[in-house]
Amino acid sequence: MSNCEKTEFNIGSRLRQGLLGLLGQECLLCGTDSAAGLLCAGCAGDLPRLPAAHCPRCAAASPAAATCGRCLGRPPHYDRSIAAWSYAYPADRLLQSFKYGARLALARFCADAIARAGALHADAFRPHPVRIDLVVAMPLHPRRLRERGFNQAVEIARPLARHLGLAFDPLALQRVRDTAAQAGLHLAEREKNVRKAFACSRDLRGQRIAIVDDVMTTGATLNEAAKTLKRAGAVHVENWVAARTPDIGR
Repeated sequence: MSNCEKTEFNIGSRLRQGLLGLLGQECLLCGTDSAAGLLCAGCAGDLPRLPAAHCPRCAAASPAAATCGRCLGRPPHYDRSIAAWSYAYPADRLLQSFKYGARLALARFCADAIARAGALHADAFRPHPVRIDLVVAMPLHPRRLRERGFNQAVEIARPLARHLGLAFDPLALQRVRDTAAQAGLHLAEREKNVRKAFACSRDLRGQRIAIVDDVMTTGATLNEAAKTLKRAGAVHVENWVAARTPDIGR
């Protein structure tokens, strides 16, 4: 085989492999053919949407989409929450694969889902949705970042901000305390665990901020982050998350 024929063969082989990758991709959840998507149509349709009737402030289920009793009785530092899905099967499995299995291709998938959720519910929250000035990501402590190798919140926030045409600063919010894992802790314990865990490196006077994260459970961590941002001058803080747990630990 001549050098020219070898070159043509190699190019053709790479093209065939590329086409097979596009046309024969397996669904990340069930393993069946998903064409060019990360999920097949069936699994994408099974992702549990957030109930339409939910609290606009914390995204917990609430009759008539009214502000829930918990947010009325003890208003959080954040002003609004947007979540694409409920943290239930198979969304939980998908996000665990992303976070612990380093399936970074899911970052854009989550970003697109959050953007759609925000567009869908904007009018339900208020007649004139707040324009966001800056997107930040829930930070990991440097030690945790070294262990994992990436911050899932940053991976979601970057394409989300780009898609929405918003400024993104991955370093504006920092985690200055290496807190224990929140899993298994009650709300009061979670709040104590993350107290003074964050710092803000920017002057945010008069700005409206969105915090991006993968999962919102009780909201304790996001609330502490919002408190930090408001101390830096932010006048409005929103949570943009891929999933919200149905049980908020009341």
